[in-house]
Amino acid sequence: MNKRLLLDDFLPYRLSIASNRVSDAIASTYRSLFGLRIPEWRLVTVIAESDGITQQSLCVATRMDKVTVSRGAIALVDRGLVERRANAGDQRSHLLQLTPSGRALYEQVAPKALLIEQELFAAFSAEEIEVLRDMLGRVQAAADAMEQRAVC
Repeated sequence: MNKRLLLDDFLPYRLSIASNRVSDAIASTYRSLFGLRIPEWRLVTVIAESDGITQQSLCVATRMDKVTVSRGAIALVDRGLVERRANAGDQRSHLLQLTPSGRALYEQVAPKALLIEQELFAAFSAEEIEVLRDMLGRVQAAADAMEQRAVC
């Protein structure tokens, strides 16, 4: 049986489109309210969850390439939201951490992010949201496994 590829039925495509639509909606909100682009708000959020993090670790945590992370970090440092400090564990890298201004911005961004999430999933029950979280985790694990097989 020869099956045709129809994009509207192809789940990886649908997942990508949904992800792009959600990111675009969030991006416009964060840009207008906080002057942040998507990579920058992701970095602020991940940095806020650490005591200091390297750019390499940010790449892993955000799944963004090193050029995007580097540009985002530079923009945040230039705005006084992030500072670089020496990394005692590795003299070749620096740790990034939020400045007091960066922490204050994060304290504004985080509640807005939670409101956006609440609005996006208002039509879903708590059980549906948990099922979706589980399914997304399984999709990510399968994609990670595929990526590992391709690398080896």
